[in-house]
Amino acid sequence: MGNVENRLLELGITLEAVPPAVANYVPAKQVGNLVYTSGNDCRIGGVLMRTGKVGSDLTVEEGYAVARQVAINLLSVLKEHLGELDRVKQVVKMLAFVNSAPGFVHQPFVVNGASDLFVEVFGEKGRHARSAISSNELPFDTPVEIELIVEVE
Repeated sequence: MGNVENRLLELGITLEAVPPAVANYVPAKQVGNLVYTSGNDCRIGGVLMRTGKVGSDLTVEEGYAVARQVAINLLSVLKEHLGELDRVKQVVKMLAFVNSAPGFVHQPFVVNGASDLFVEVFGEKGRHARSAISSNELPFDTPVEIELIVEVE
């Protein structure tokens, strides 16, 4: 077991199998030493942990927890694609969408749920550029969808 997976154990995080794609796409695509993930949501055991809009149906704190779960699901995708999470050299870029109620403007605080997890797991290699975008709707009414770009060894 690698260092990253030992760290996941310390944090009490278990990675699930990646569910099949719901449309015509792949969960991850590698180009050279960069891996691009498709957008992921907050499913646990195939079921969304929450649905709805942050700012009306969910608080910022609940949105943060959802974003953290999305990050865990992204780690599952990377593990399946790479075989070993220790191959991640650095997290490069995160693009996050927050299903937002009208007037809700605290997307960065929601998305910190994912950003904080990547730093907890990878240390400095987990620090990344990112965008936290408001969306008026997301697929399946998920509160947060995130895609990721990582550099690998």
